[in-house]
Parts: sequence; C-alpha cells; structure tokens
Amino acid sequence: MTLVVGSLQLGFIYGLLAVGVYIAFRILDIPDLSAEGTFTFGLAVSAALTAKGHPLMGVLFGLLAGCLGGAVTGLLQTKLRIHPILAGILTMSGLYSVNLAVMGSSSNISLVGLDTLFRMAFDLFPEVDKELIKLVLSALFCAVLVAVLAIFFKTNVGLCIRATGDNEDMVRASSINVDATKILALAIGNGCIGLSGALLAQYQGFADISSGIGIVAVGLASVIIGERIFGQRGVTWGLVVTVAGSVVYRLIIALALKSNLFPAYFLKIVSAVIVAAALSVPAVKEVLVRRKIKKEGLRNAVHP
Repeated sequence: MTLVVGSLQLGFIYGLLAVGVYIAFRILDIPDLSAEGTFTFGLAVSAALTAKGHPLMGVLFGLLAGCLGGAVTGLLQTKLRIHPILAGILTMSGLYSVNLAVMGSSSNISLVGLDTLFRMAFDLFPEVDKELIKLVLSALFCAVLVAVLAIFFKTNVGLCIRATGDNEDMVRASSINVDATKILALAIGNGCIGLSGALLAQYQGFADISSGIGIVAVGLASVIIGERIFGQRGVTWGLVVTVAGSVVYRLIIALALKSNLFPAYFLKIVSAVIVAAALSVPAVKEVLVRRKIKKEGLRNAVHP
C-alpha cells in the first residue's frame, strides 16, 4: 500500500512535468530539451525561497522561473533562428550556472525541519494522515493545472497555438504571429515543468543541482505510456492521459526497484528502457500484423 501511495504522490508531481513536455512535443510539435534546466530552475528557486521562510512564494516563483526559461528557448528559436534542439540545449546549459547561483553556489539545499507547503498542510490538518495529505495536495495541483490548461487551449490564443503545431505555414498565412505563439507555448510548457520541480523540492525536503538530469525521458515516458494505454482523442484527453501515464510510469519504476532486480543507480537505464519499449509498440504491432497476414497467405496457398 505504501508503494502505491508513494507512486501516486510522485506520479501527480511528475505529472506536471509530463504536461509541460506534452505541450511542447505533442501540441506545438517541437523537440524541447530545455526541460532539464527549467525543472532544476523551478526546484532551485522554490528551495531557496523556502529556506528563507517563503514556501508559497517558492511554488509561485518556481512556476515563473520555468516560464522565463521557456521564453528564452522560444526567443532563441524564433528571433535568432536557432534549431529547436540546439536552442533547448543552450538554455539548459546556461541555466546550470543560473541554478548554482540561485542555490548560493552550493550543489544542494536541505529543507529538513523547515516550513514547506506540505508541512503547512500537516499543521492545518493534524488529525489527517500525512501521506494522505501529500497525495491530496499533489493531486489538487495537478487537477487544477490540467483544468486551467484544458480551458486555455479552447480559447482563441490556445487554438492559435494548436494550429501552429498542426500547420505553421497555414497559421502564418492567416496573419497570426507564429513567433509569439511559439514563445507563449514554450513558456507555458516550461512553467508547468518549473512548477513540478518547485513542488518536488518541498515534497522531498531538499534540492540538488543534478535533479533535472534525464528528466526529459521521464516526461516523454509518461506521455507515451498514457497514449499507448488510453489512446489519443484530443488535447483535453491528452492532458488527462499524460498525468495518468505519469502515475503508471512511477508505479512501473517503483515495482522495478522494489523487486531488487536492479540497484537504485539503474533508475536512469530502466527509464530509458521503458521509453524505448513504449516507442516500439507500433513497430511491434506492425510486425505481428505482417506475420499474421503472411501466415494466412501461406495457409490459403496450401489449402485453396
């Protein structure tokens, strides 16, 4: 039971990250690699402000920090015409130094014994189980974000962003500022990623400069698993199943580590294998269908 509850808690927190990855990779159709930098940026800002006694501001400014990082990536792509992958790498690399500066030149910040958002919730509801409070608080953040984004992507601006991802040339021909929509979408997506990092810092009670390493694979795994299990039916459904995919992904990781088949330092390679397996599902299905057709053809040739 503890394994499931812990996986749900982390699944919802990382679900915010997965939603940000979904916006860039699926809605905008841009490979954005700046997530590693913006995730740690949100985490670092949240931890720094929480250490100074401002946990609520830590969450808010962690979100804004992610938005700022995403906007920089968007500006590099649109105004300087840098390739999206390279723009993301440049932002990610630059933010490493920024994150160290935010953390006071230290590679980690401890929040043990300090007031965090979760500890404040414990004090408000002393009779409620702490693990349940963590779960409800994480799920609440995730639900509110998904609901707000679902509404946003049905507005005129949101539809322009979706159209940009579908057919950029058509949108440009319609006199819509494509550069502005890209910058806004990347800012929103990375804002979600920064929010995920901000919450994670207060959830786990510390911030580490290496927390964002491989985080893009985590987000992609959540998106792909959600789509493979629950299908694709539109943006609102996509946001929901992305969060569901994040929860499933955390359960898979927890079970893999719980089984003692892999040591804890194998987490990244297990994540990579899960992503590869999820991506290979269509190819495997295609091979199986071809084999079935081939067998039926041989059977009909032998027994006409």
